[in-house]
Amino acid sequence: MKLGSLCEQNENRVAITPDIANKLIKLGCSIVLEHNYGNHLFDSTAFSELGVEFRSKEEVLKVSCLVQVNVPKDSISMIPADTVLLALTKPFQDHDGLTQLALQRVTTLSMEFVPRSTRAQKMDALSSQANLAGYVAVVLASQRLDSIMPMMMTPAGTLPPAKVFVIGAGVAGLQAIATARRMGANVTAFDTRPVAEEQVRSLGASFLKIDLGETGQTDQGYAKELTQEQLDKQREMMKKTCSSADILITTAQVFGRKAPLIVTADMVSGMKKGSVIVDCAASTGGNVEGIEPGHIVEKNGVHLIGTMDLSREVANHASQMYASNIYNFLAEFLTKEDPISLSLDTSDEIIASMLTIQNGDIVQPMLVESLKQQGVS
Repeated sequence: MKLGSLCEQNENRVAITPDIANKLIKLGCSIVLEHNYGNHLFDSTAFSELGVEFRSKEEVLKVSCLVQVNVPKDSISMIPADTVLLALTKPFQDHDGLTQLALQRVTTLSMEFVPRSTRAQKMDALSSQANLAGYVAVVLASQRLDSIMPMMMTPAGTLPPAKVFVIGAGVAGLQAIATARRMGANVTAFDTRPVAEEQVRSLGASFLKIDLGETGQTDQGYAKELTQEQLDKQREMMKKTCSSADILITTAQVFGRKAPLIVTADMVSGMKKGSVIVDCAASTGGNVEGIEPGHIVEKNGVHLIGTMDLSREVANHASQMYASNIYNFLAEFLTKEDPISLSLDTSDEIIASMLTIQNGDIVQPMLVESLKQQGVS
């Protein structure tokens, strides 16, 4: 089977790295990349020595399967019908892009819909990128902070460790906790799911307990959406911890929905001058009131970092992990027949979950239901 990938637009991650290209070729695939593909990360000879071809965009789009980090929105009208596209499609935010893909009859598999199962874990791009985002959040915060992270004892006196408060102990939150602890900070974390307490404590952090009544998590492992009453109580109990924090990192997201507003402007104004907030949910609306997605702003002496897709800040490793997710998916579903093709048997739970557009229709059940609730046809 011929695989292809185009240069990404406004994106420094790539979907195919030289190591993964080598593995895909060993599976029996041939690979075509657009000229200058990934040249900010790799020397082109790293690909060409493997037998990877570099061609024009028009030639790349003749492949059977196109793999991307993001949907190539400027090229959708050029993609032949029934081409398979494997990418992060932003299914709940980019309805226009999905509509264009459907009109073009591009068979689309969304990496966001990889199910949270043991078998699919190696394909889970959201988790791999969130892991890096949690690390980057702490690094960015430490760069903005006007003090150091670890405790330091000197002849001039003892400097106390920075206080870090992490809201949300999913993949990104746990990595943020681990990174802040490695940097010597005193870390406190909160999550609505009771099961998270043990994980937080195992990383050497304190867990802020707030009795919110019935909470829990979805079948996919995501935190359930809270009621307004629960949110109000949570904010009130968090206010004191926020006010003493040097760094606040928020990671709370509800899959398929706008991120919950957790930190109000009043809570931000109560924080110390020079403190830093990193909102890992900025791309889906943000957890912090006043956050500006894509920007870093200062309010009342508090730095608010709304950088989106934080994993882009470490594009080399982010590309390695994402490309590995792509490879693991293809290795699972490429047929062993000659010629090799991609099996899209919807009796398999992974394909049934990821298949987003087929025969010109949006077919992913969760997405169909979401669009119906929005009154979008």
